[in-house]
Amino acid sequence: MASWCASRCFQIPAMDVAALRNRASIAAAAGVGCASIAGTSFLRSSKSKRALPFTCLSISTDASLKEAVKTEKAPAALGPYSQAIKSNNLLFVSGVLGLVPETGKFVSDNVEEQTEQILKNMGEILKAGGANYSSVVKTTIMLADLKDFKKVNEIYAKYFPSTPPARSTYQVAALPLDAKIEIECIAAL
Repeated sequence: MASWCASRCFQIPAMDVAALRNRASIAAAAGVGCASIAGTSFLRSSKSKRALPFTCLSISTDASLKEAVKTEKAPAALGPYSQAIKSNNLLFVSGVLGLVPETGKFVSDNVEEQTEQILKNMGEILKAGGANYSSVVKTTIMLADLKDFKKVNEIYAKYFPSTPPARSTYQVAALPLDAKIEIECIAAL
C-alpha cells in the first residue's frame, strides 16, 4: 500500500509513523529541500472498497522557498517583519495600516479614510508581489471598534466587487500606533 504525497506529486511506500519521522529528521539534517512527515492519517472513503490511509505533511527546510516583497509605495514595516512574503504560489501580506507612505503618519483619525488608505497601500504591496485585488483569497480585518464594521464594509466592497475573498473580522483591544483598523491578506499567484 502507498500513501500519496501532494507536496512532490509522488507516492511513498507506507510505513509506520516513527520510521517516517526518523527519515524526515535525517533528510532535514542533510539539508534536503523537502521532507515528508506522516503525522495524521486522513481516510479516503469508498462505498465498495475499504478506506485507505492518506498521509502526507510537507515541511520545507529550504529558505529559498520564501521571498520577501518590499515596495516604497506602501509604508515600511514597523518591526522585524516583511511587508509580504511570497511562498508556494501564495502571497502573504502582513497587517497594513492607514499610513501615508511618504510621511509615515495616519491619513486621518477617521476609520473610513484609514480603511481607504490601507486598501491603497495593500494594492501596492500586492502589485509588488505580482498579485492584485482579484487574486486575494483571504483577508483578516482587525478593528479597534466593531461598531465601524458597516463603514468599513462600504469601502472594502469597492475593492472586491465580485467574488470577494473569504474574510474574518475581529474587534481587538488595541492596534499598532492606536490605529482604528488593520487589514492583512493572502493572495494566490
